[in-house]
Amino acid sequence: MTDNTSTAESTGTTHEETIDWDSFWNTADEDDRNGATPSTHHAIDLLHEFFAEKGVPASFADVGCGPGEVTFEVATAYPETTAVGFDAAESVLTENQTRAREQAVENVDFEHGVLPAFEPDRQFETVFCFGTMAYVEESQQALKQLYNAVEPGGYLIMSYINRNGQRHYQHVVDEPEERIERDPGFDLERFQERFKLVIEGRSTLSYRAIQDAVGTWPRSFWEVTEKPEEPWAWNHVPLVWIPK
Repeated sequence: MTDNTSTAESTGTTHEETIDWDSFWNTADEDDRNGATPSTHHAIDLLHEFFAEKGVPASFADVGCGPGEVTFEVATAYPETTAVGFDAAESVLTENQTRAREQAVENVDFEHGVLPAFEPDRQFETVFCFGTMAYVEESQQALKQLYNAVEPGGYLIMSYINRNGQRHYQHVVDEPEERIERDPGFDLERFQERFKLVIEGRSTLSYRAIQDAVGTWPRSFWEVTEKPEEPWAWNHVPLVWIPK
């Protein structure tokens, strides 16, 4: 485990130079929560399509689960699947565990886990990591750990920010007026803090980088699902699946 990871585990984030997620979820209001996970509905819809094509997994890990929307959706939609959400933030894990008890969702659990040193005590048929790699500088190690957690014959499903995304985020920093015009509540300082690693090109990935890390070429989700008509930043934040 690196020094950065040790610090991350104590502060509830994936990297000491990015946002402290434990503090964030502990104090976040509804707008903060919606802003932190604005693309969750995309992931949920696409997962249902993927499972319809490839089969519903018996076990599912959601790494960087946040408030657990994807984890709970998988658990409730597929009651025969064991779903486990992992996150660095103890505050959101406690919140998710309480929700699971109150809603009597018995096939879901939540555990502490921090990338890049993600070492669960078991493997899963599907490992899912969405919107999390942007906060991990040690991408190669993180990818290896995620892939190690996949059962043979299973899949790693993940999103990442590429060079196009880095240029977009840098443009936001250079010319924030465009963003503020669309969103008067936009906080440039928080944006820079949250996406520091992306802006500096320290957490961007590519198909080649993923292949180099895990030894398998990633595949576009659009091979097995319909690309949503609703526009999103697919050119900046690809969604891929990696068979094992």
